[in-house]
Amino acid sequence: MIPINVVVHQKSRVLELSYEGGKIFRLPFEYLRVSSPSAEVRGHGPGQETLQTGKRDILIVEVEPVGHYAIKPTFSDGHDSGLYSWDYLFSLGENQEKFWNEYLEKLNVAGIDRDDPMIKQGHSCGNHH
Repeated sequence: MIPINVVVHQKSRVLELSYEGGKIFRLPFEYLRVSSPSAEVRGHGPGQETLQTGKRDILIVEVEPVGHYAIKPTFSDGHDSGLYSWDYLFSLGENQEKFWNEYLEKLNVAGIDRDDPMIKQGHSCGNHH
């Protein structure tokens, strides 16, 4: 599903996606940032995810279109390696409550607070020295 309109609301910190038929998703920047599809966040397989924290006040500095299939937001923490396909954004919208609750549950299980600063972790792609 390709949105007919994409609006970045800096003040309320939401990305608004409007679709034909009247469906509208308002995805908070924090939700987008912690759900980034990048390898840096997702890892290279199950269990390799890096829990993102301290992103409540994150901003989207700019959004670049990538072909006709995705957008690449640049976040105020410098993160810009996530390509958000239209399908992925639609999925984030459709499952927003479920995905957000899963994120909060992962934090809870890990004993990490949502507002804790990120712990710098070396990103290793199997290059162990």
